[in-house]
Amino acid sequence: MGNLKLTSTSFEDGGEIPRIFGYKNGNKHPTLFVSDMPEGTEYLALIMDDPDAMGAVGKVWVHWVVWNIWPVSNTGVVDYNQASEGMTDFGEVGYGGPAPPDKRHTYVFKLYALDDELGLSNDDVTKADVEKAMEGHIIEQTTLTGTYAP
Repeated sequence: MGNLKLTSTSFEDGGEIPRIFGYKNGNKHPTLFVSDMPEGTEYLALIMDDPDAMGAVGKVWVHWVVWNIWPVSNTGVVDYNQASEGMTDFGEVGYGGPAPPDKRHTYVFKLYALDDELGLSNDDVTKADVEKAMEGHIIEQTTLTGTYAP
């Protein structure tokens, strides 16, 4: 890993994600900030998932898939307006906030700095599709984690 950083004003890395960002409590996506992007970054991609769901539902639950995010402005705020969003495991396109079925879960926001645009264009794009398209294009990656309880 290099210097690429992903942070949020909504919660600290490893801290609790506020209720308003939960799937059943507002379902707003947190404001994310990127800093120290590596040279050559053309686009960003973001995947949010819940590895703790493996014990509850038998799979890593996908909450958000975003790609072709334009590199960040000088404010550092991640802007999703021009980006593409794919399917979550809720069967919906866009952000699907934390919704642990049993106990406190950890949510991982994975940010990827890419050297090219991903040629994916339809709404039924999945996490696996994005991961495959990123192969050979990842310059650097970083994570931000938060926890959420029912």
